[in-house]
Order: sequence, then structure tokens, then C-alpha cells
Amino acid sequence: MDGAGDPTGQARTLARWALAAAAATVVLLLTGLGGGGLLVLLSALVGLACSAVGIWWFLAHRGPLRVSGALLAVAAPLAVLVLYVVWGLWLTALTAIALWSVALVCARAALRQIRSMGGAAELPRGERRPRPQRPVLIMNPKSGGGKVARFGLVERAQKLGARVVLIDPSVETDVAALAREAVAGGADLLGVAGGDGTQALVAAVAAEHDLPFLVISAGTRNHFALDLGLDRADPATCLDALVDGEEFRVDLGSVSGRAFVNTVSFGVYADVVQRPEYRDAKAGTAVDVLPDLLQGGGGDRLDATADGLRLPAQQALLVSNNAYAAPDPFSAAAARRPRLDGGELGVIAIRVDGAAQAAEMAVRGTQSTGLNVLTAARVEVTGKAAAPVPVPASAFVPAPAPAPGAPGTIAVAVDGEALILPTPVVCTLRPRALRVLVPRHRPGVIEPRPPLDWRRVTEIAFQTSPRSSGT
Repeated sequence: MDGAGDPTGQARTLARWALAAAAATVVLLLTGLGGGGLLVLLSALVGLACSAVGIWWFLAHRGPLRVSGALLAVAAPLAVLVLYVVWGLWLTALTAIALWSVALVCARAALRQIRSMGGAAELPRGERRPRPQRPVLIMNPKSGGGKVARFGLVERAQKLGARVVLIDPSVETDVAALAREAVAGGADLLGVAGGDGTQALVAAVAAEHDLPFLVISAGTRNHFALDLGLDRADPATCLDALVDGEEFRVDLGSVSGRAFVNTVSFGVYADVVQRPEYRDAKAGTAVDVLPDLLQGGGGDRLDATADGLRLPAQQALLVSNNAYAAPDPFSAAAARRPRLDGGELGVIAIRVDGAAQAAEMAVRGTQSTGLNVLTAARVEVTGKAAAPVPVPASAFVPAPAPAPGAPGTIAVAVDGEALILPTPVVCTLRPRALRVLVPRHRPGVIEPRPPLDWRRVTEIAFQTSPRSSGT
């Protein structure tokens, strides 16, 4: 094989295989086995568009149209498969899928090979630090359905020399105040066993005093812990950082002066989480209220500006502490942030005004007119006037906070926590403001996939000596 034993040659060979498989896929779809290639492609696109229309009807309507949408979303892909069999196109479809899969695997392997030659690191290099002498850990016993008790976090932390402050779930607690009291008492490390919202409040205090911060993945989802490579299945392993840890700096987001470690959501999702019943029945609450928010004018339409770029009348806006794995925000790979010290906010803005635009978004992805995926240093969001929909007062955050839609306010979900903030709401980032202490051995650390850049793959395939880079 060309380049056997030579990393540069291996990358070149993989890139050439990727281009060959991609070209074969195109030729197959244009000519087909028996002339059915274009029919395979067109029927797949039609099926995808119909599924998107069905999902839109299900989410944005009630009654018979919702039922029809559910049926269409399921029936469309099944109908395409049946047509492939009836028309005798199943072999063409399977061959095209196999060829394209080979192209993707080889292309990503070539890009990873070149990146590894450039010495690109997947996460910041940690520095060994002396063992903390007076660590203070704040734990929420209700978080994650009782993970604190289930994994014996209090006992294990105390054996490792940490002082544990348990939050009383029966009373409203100012977590930031607890953290400041710990600092005043001489704490040389702050840590939290809880969800991202609680993590952010204590992280802000740690950053303010330049203290190391320990994340214990005892929340329900713990996206921050996921992107740090921590073990979310066993939060007790996070405590290993107290005796065998390393420290690195990550960015800390700020939304109107409040810290966030993961995301700030505006629009439809933010309106849904305002409902008190959302905590106990997330999916049911969302399905129940989405028709009002999407079609009835009950939700905020958002005007936003990202570094000078106008994003008018958006239905949903997600601002993240560093970008999630773009360019496809709906793929499984997009559920993680490749890095947490990139110094930029990630922005995903969505505007879907009907079934036709939902179909376009499904087919065109990030090229759709209703979807914007970008990065920015500063995002400013304002609420846009919408026709009022009668909603019981109990459906929103109780007084003294104003209801969503009140003049000069907007519903915001900060790391999953429902808030009402005055407009304009400004999101920024504090680069490398937070010192994070993590275990040296983190099972969740993975190498992020390089962006799929076919121009770069072509360069690798035909250059005599492909340049190494952090692609």
C-alpha cells in the first residue's frame, strides 16, 4: 500500500480512498444499478421532508392534525423502504449507503492522521497541583434523583478530608452565599455535587477568588461534566481529583452578570421550562404547550445580534459556553463541546414558520434559511412583541418576578434553570476565568472528530507532503 508505515503516506492513501468512494457514490446515484440511482436519492429526500412535516404538525398543532403528523413522521421512512423493495432499488440504496459510509470513515481518518502529526490536543493539558488542604464541597441531595446518597458521596468526600455542606431541599438556599461563606472560612477549593445550574453559581464564586473548582457529576444530565470527560455514571470517581488531580483553565459564560457553564436558551424552550409542571413531566409539558408557543403567539419571538449579525424574529436561540460540535447541531456528535477554552460563544438560532420550512431544514441542514449556526464573542437578545395568549398566572415564575412577555422582560433558561431577565439580555464569555480540578484519569475523555472538510481531504490526497495541522 502507498505510504505503508509512513503517517503522511497513510493520510494520503486514506484521503484518496475517501474521494474514490465519494465519487463512486455520485456515479451510482446518477446512473444507478438499472437506472434507479436518482430515484433512490429523490425518494429519500422526499421521505425526509415528509417526516419533517409530520414532526412539525405533531409539535405545532393539536387534535387530528397532531395525530396525522405522528403517523406521517413514522410512515414516510417506512414507505420509502417499501418502495425500494417494490421497485427493486434496495440494492442500489444499500450500495450507495455503504460507499458513502466508506467515504466518511476514510475522510475522517485522513483528517485525524494529519491532525495527530501536528500534535493537536483534544483537551487542555492539565497541571499537577498540591493536594487541597481545606476543600469545601456543596452537595444537593435531591439532584439527579438522589445520587448524593446513592453513591455515598458525603462519606467518601469526608474520608478524603473535605468539608461537606448539604443543601436543605425544603428551604430556598442561596448557594452562592454558601460558597462565599466557605471562602471566608478559609476554603482552598470549592466543589459542587449537583446540576449545571448549581455548578455555575459556585463556579462564579471560585472564579471570583481564583480558587480551583471541582465538578461532581451528581446532576441529571451534567453536560459540563460530560465535556470535562468526567464519569457521569459514577460521580464518586470525580472525588479522585482531591488526591490525584490535575488542573486547567476553562472559559466561564456570563448572561446579564450571571455565570453559566453550559447553555443559555431563549424562546420556545425557555418558555416551556417556566411551567412549574415541567420539573415532574418534561416531555408531557412540552408536547402540551408547544402548539401555543409555536403557532398561537404565546412564545417570545426574539430579535438577536451576534457580533453585529442580525438574527430577527427567532423562535429558539441557544447560546453556549464554547460551541457544540457543529456544523450539524442535530447529530449525535453535536451533543458535546470539543473544547471549553476556545474563547467564543456558540450560537444556534432557529426560525421555523411552517411545515415547508421544517421540510427545508430537514433536507438542507445548516444551509437552511431557518437555521443559523455560528460563533460570537457577544450576543444581545431582545424580546419581540407577540400576540398575547391567555395563560394562567400559575404557569409562570411566581411574584415578585414579572411574567414572561411583560414589557422589558424575557424568559430565559440558564443551564436548565428558569429565569426572567430584563431586556436586552447580553451574553459574553470570560476566557479561561475558571480553574477546574479534575481526576487525572477521566474515562469520558475522547478525541473530538475533526470537521469534515472535503477541500482539505482533496489537498491531502494530491499534495506530495500534506502539511500537518490542527484541522
